[in-house]
Amino acid sequence: MDLTGLAASIADAATSIDFGRRGFAIRGREQEGRISYEKGIAQAMSAFAEAQTSGDPYVILFIEYTLLMQEFRLCDESDKEARDSLAQAIQSFSDAFLVLKVVNDAVLYNAVDKAFPHHNAYRVNGFPKDSFHIACRSHRTRIQNTLRSIGIDPIEKTLLKQRFSNLATATSKYLERQKKSLATGTGKE
Repeated sequence: MDLTGLAASIADAATSIDFGRRGFAIRGREQEGRISYEKGIAQAMSAFAEAQTSGDPYVILFIEYTLLMQEFRLCDESDKEARDSLAQAIQSFSDAFLVLKVVNDAVLYNAVDKAFPHHNAYRVNGFPKDSFHIACRSHRTRIQNTLRSIGIDPIEKTLLKQRFSNLATATSKYLERQKKSLATGTGKE
């Protein structure tokens, strides 16, 4: 899978979507804005679908992270709430990337398992609710809240649903990695 190509595609898509949204608000530019918006949504849908097909939690998070970074870059400086939300999501994903490296090291991840309380509040299906789970869960909530917003364009809702689904796939595949790592580190494989 060409991560650089996917990242470039997502960055282009976000720019097209943003240009389109801005075009909607300018009299005489609505048609041009709509075309750019729809092109960007289609391009993003394709990249997110490809990422989900990979089944790789890293790829799925990387593509979502790339979109968030681009949205942050394009976000108006005066939109403090949106910028704060995007910054928080970006930080959560940065933390998730760190644990993605650790989960593949059985010995190290067994130490992580011991460091997390074994109370259900700190577990997902019995495995540590680490920064990967927290990032995915928080972002899924963020996407759900956006989906509930009135006035979201139906094609953008489709993209949001794809992104939501991608995070579910990433979480499922990550749980498999946790299970394998913990079983390997304890000799229970």
